[in-house]
Amino acid sequence: MTKDNVHAFKNPETSVTAFTTDILTNLARQGAIQMLAKGIELEVQSFIEQNQSTLPNGHNKLIRNGYLPERTIQTGIGEVPVQVPRVRDKSGELKFTSSIIPPYMKRSVSMEQLLPLLYLKGISTPMFQESCRV
Repeated sequence: MTKDNVHAFKNPETSVTAFTTDILTNLARQGAIQMLAKGIELEVQSFIEQNQSTLPNGHNKLIRNGYLPERTIQTGIGEVPVQVPRVRDKSGELKFTSSIIPPYMKRSVSMEQLLPLLYLKGISTPMFQESCRV
């Protein structure tokens, strides 16, 4: 019994460009991903430069230590993948926390404000289009 009728399901949202067929939206989304990555990298570099010192053994106190696992943030243009860098403090005094992407952030502030508004107005009512223009 090697034959079966089970078909593999392909999720169309697994790739970044599958969000929409609109080229302008895809371009804006790709630009947002690149700008976010660059902003986080600059934030890490600034943190290391401001707090860098040398330990008694001659090694640097702060070193880059890879990235946290990739996660997605819900935004107005869809889910955006984010990777936050890790910084290791050999003395154990400092910890890097991104101000752009705080820990446990799941959606942007605009989405946090939109969801209760949609709930109050009623998602299935004719006012749905009006509530999305906020």
